[in-house]
Amino acid sequence: QKHIIELTSRLAQQFIRDGKHEQALPAALHALRFSTEVYSSNSEQLVPPYLLLAEASAGAGHPLQASKYLSQAEWIVLRIPDCSIVVRCKLQRGLGLFCAAEGNLEQALYHLANEVYLASATFGLKSVEAAGGYFHMANIFLRQNKMDVANSLFTEV
Repeated sequence: QKHIIELTSRLAQQFIRDGKHEQALPAALHALRFSTEVYSSNSEQLVPPYLLLAEASAGAGHPLQASKYLSQAEWIVLRIPDCSIVVRCKLQRGLGLFCAAEGNLEQALYHLANEVYLASATFGLKSVEAAGGYFHMANIFLRQNKMDVANSLFTEV
């Protein structure tokens, strides 16, 4: 079952990268279902499938469903005090990108800044783990026509 989780997750990611969000949904749903069976309904192992479902749903034009999946992922993380930093970072990125897609740029920056904080506190300011958050924040500052801040963050990346 763990192999099926990995396979369906990779397939969902590939569909998302290819812009085939509707096709990613069944694969991500299978990843979630098998993750629930293997781990439990309260496990941090469910957060990545929920994030895949949120990204696929948002890309397929279902923002309300995407918001529900993100809420489920956030609820799991909030209930696990020792949840891994990697999972927390992924959640913050997912929330940030969703807010950016919805046009809520200030909230997006908040979540992405949290991602950068968590990643840099754990892995270092110049870490690869923090670079993604800097990159997405820079893109938001570009959308806001704050070129100096955006260029500074792109330099960090």
